[in-house]
Amino acid sequence: MDSKIPVTTLFLDIGGVMLSNGWGHESRQLAAETFNLNPVEMEERHHLNMATHEEGKLTLSEYLNRVVFYKKRSFSPDQFREFMFTQTTPNMDMIEFLKQLKEQYKLKIAVVNNEGRVLNEYRIKKFQLNQFVDFFISSCFVHYRKPDTDIFRLALDIAQVPAEQVIYIEDLQMFVDVARGMGIRSIRHKNYLATSEVLATLGLKIA
Repeated sequence: MDSKIPVTTLFLDIGGVMLSNGWGHESRQLAAETFNLNPVEMEERHHLNMATHEEGKLTLSEYLNRVVFYKKRSFSPDQFREFMFTQTTPNMDMIEFLKQLKEQYKLKIAVVNNEGRVLNEYRIKKFQLNQFVDFFISSCFVHYRKPDTDIFRLALDIAQVPAEQVIYIEDLQMFVDVARGMGIRSIRHKNYLATSEVLATLGLKIA
C-alpha cells in the first residue's frame, strides 16, 4: 500500500469492524439452540434466502417465514426478531478511533456492507453510526452486495473520490481482495490495535 497517496475517504464494513456480526453464523447457531430449531435445516434455508434478503428484495418478515416460520412454532416472530436484535454488540474502541480520525483528518466515511434492511437500520440507529458516517452504501439500499464490484463502484461514484484515495476496512479476506483488485487500498480488520497500526503507516495516526 502506497503511503504517499493522500487518504481522503474511509470505506467501512459494519459487522466485524464497528459492531459484532448482526446475523452471522454464531448468532444463527445460538438461535437454533435457544428456540430448539434444526440447525442444519435452518442454515440451508438461510443460505437459499440470504442474498435476496440482503439485496433488499425480501423483507425480514418474508425471510423469517421462509427460514423459521414455514411451520407452526411455540414462539412468535416478534420474539425471534427481538432475539436477532440483541445479538449486536459495539466495538467501542474502533468506533471512537474512527470518530477521532474523521475529525482530525476531515475524512469522508462511507459504510459498504451487506445486510437486510430492518437489522441494518436498527444497528445504525441503536449505535448512532449516522453521527459520523456520511453515507451508507448498504446492500439493502442499493440492491448490490459484496463481492459484486458494482457496490464498490457505486460507493466511489457517491463519494466522488478516486479509488487510490480510499482505504477500505473489512473483516473478510475475499472482500478485501475484491476491493484491492479495483485499486482500493484495503485492510483486513482483525482487531482495533492491528488496524490502527496499519493506518498509522498510511499517515492516519491520532495526534
